[in-house]
Amino acid sequence: MTTGQRPLSPHLQIYKPEFTSALSIFHRITGVGLALGTLLLVYWLFTLAGTGDAFVKMQTFWASVFGRVILFAWSYALFYHLCNGVRHLFWDAGIGFDIAAARRSAIVVVVLSLLMTLGAWAWGLSLLGGS
Repeated sequence: MTTGQRPLSPHLQIYKPEFTSALSIFHRITGVGLALGTLLLVYWLFTLAGTGDAFVKMQTFWASVFGRVILFAWSYALFYHLCNGVRHLFWDAGIGFDIAAARRSAIVVVVLSLLMTLGAWAWGLSLLGGS
């Protein structure tokens, strides 16, 4: 068979998008976001060990609206990736594979990761005195 005659595998243009497939794609996106966010965290740690001026600039950045949005997104990605990873562990054990259970667990992952993120932020801000 020549290259032009081989059948193509069905892909995104064939399959109807589902909530669970969107979560699978989002799991990959959050994995990349966690890696990039970890690079920012490492840079922040380097500024902590370096000069006082670099650390103050990073602290000012994290205190800005844009910095807090990045921190919130990174923390949501962390909790989402954790919850969805636990969901995959259940799947590896053969639990929750039917369509109804997969949809229910998808909703649980989204809601639980949002609640965990909001809880972590509420706790963290209460430690800082609400700033």
